[in-house]
Amino acid sequence: MLAPRGLVCTPSVRPSLACMRPQREIELRQTGAAMTEDEETKVVQKLVKQRQDSIESYQAGGRDDLVAAEEVEMQLLLTYLPAMLSRDEVSAVVDAVVTELGASSVKQMGAVMKEVGARVGAKADGKMVSEIVKKRLTA
Repeated sequence: MLAPRGLVCTPSVRPSLACMRPQREIELRQTGAAMTEDEETKVVQKLVKQRQDSIESYQAGGRDDLVAAEEVEMQLLLTYLPAMLSRDEVSAVVDAVVTELGASSVKQMGAVMKEVGARVGAKADGKMVSEIVKKRLTA
């Protein structure tokens, strides 16, 4: 996974990527799986999530200088990610899966989440998918 041309890695992004990827490879090796592009995307998404959490904490503490630094790092990490699916695209996948599985109650949410996850992979935020599935099954 290479950074797009012309981008300069900030001092903390490169070590984060260098640390997280081998850690995930070890976890996967223990289960007998291999590192895929989807897994690499999940690693970068985790780093982006960490930056978002840091930004919220720094904003609450009034540390605007640190907020700016975290936002720059987060924007750099976002360049490594593929285009994410929109809420409408995820809703369309959820509707198709619910129809195919014949799901009609929240009790079947696990089965729907598993199938939607298999179809969208790391191209959709899990929290957003969960919200959409729950809303669809309770409607």
